[in-house]
Amino acid sequence: MLSTRSSFLRLINKTVVAVLLAVGLIAPVAAAELNVYSHRQPFLINPFLKAFEKESGIKVNVVFASKGLVQRLLAEGARSPADVVLTVDIGRLYAYVDKNLFSAVTSEKLSKNIPAHLRDSGNRWFGLSKRARIVAISKDRVKPSEITQIEDLAKPKWKGRVCSRPGSHVYNRALLASVVAAKGEKAAEAWARGLVANLARRPQGNDRAQVKAIYEGVCDVAIINSYYFGKLKTSKIADQRGWAKGIQILFTNQKDRGNHVNISGGGVVKFSKNKKAAVKLLEFLTEQTAQTLYGEINFEFPINPKTESSAEVKSWGAFKEDQLRIEKIAELTPVAQRIIDRVGW
Repeated sequence: MLSTRSSFLRLINKTVVAVLLAVGLIAPVAAAELNVYSHRQPFLINPFLKAFEKESGIKVNVVFASKGLVQRLLAEGARSPADVVLTVDIGRLYAYVDKNLFSAVTSEKLSKNIPAHLRDSGNRWFGLSKRARIVAISKDRVKPSEITQIEDLAKPKWKGRVCSRPGSHVYNRALLASVVAAKGEKAAEAWARGLVANLARRPQGNDRAQVKAIYEGVCDVAIINSYYFGKLKTSKIADQRGWAKGIQILFTNQKDRGNHVNISGGGVVKFSKNKKAAVKLLEFLTEQTAQTLYGEINFEFPINPKTESSAEVKSWGAFKEDQLRIEKIAELTPVAQRIIDRVGW
């Protein structure tokens, strides 16, 4: 009799809960899982996500894709399982904002850990690490004193001596947008035209390919992201370590606006079913454990001012960075692309 009564009560309780869920008077308990859409390669972010899982107890599932995630989210709409997007470059982050795919979130930790110029004024995306767009020079053929500003690369003395990946790549487009912000569109176009005139070959390859070209004597100067220097120096491939030994890196514009920086970053998907945990992941990525990993694994600069750079990154020397609001670069990206198209970069 007691067993029958207990079974009856359990049935009643389940029925009441089901009704309350159906009419929306109570919310379902969110599963302790997060779904991340990432443009970053698995080996770069898996250590961060594993550390988050260990600390939070929240399982993280990841979809990796080099492109097409914006279109995927648009197609999925409210049915999307995604909670967080992680990517690199302000232009890629802004693509999600442009399509209204990020939620605005409020977080004291994010506001405290991330300088204002490296996060969205509307709290829709947040910088998580920094990288500098720098100049690499041949140790044997160029003196460091010959290049102090990024604008110097347009001087006639460098004709046939500069290598670069295509200007339309997001890294170079952001760099040019920073020049537009500093000098205006007309001056930025004159610089880009002078740079193209100085190229040793048509723009091609990635940043590693530019360092290799210096090593092979194809050019003497190249534009690269700072973390590539660390990757090449510590590469398991002996040839790549050799390329790195042949170059010196320069941080430009140290006597005026500072060296251009870009970010990796992330945002909470507007369709997320677990926004609280999504914000928790972003917060984790701005705190000590993850910020240290950014330097040790990816050779990037921490975004949190309280975190020191890794030993390798420190060895490159301190530098003054451009304090331009990163969202201004996003706003000027279309202008930069039009310039790139006109000058044939």
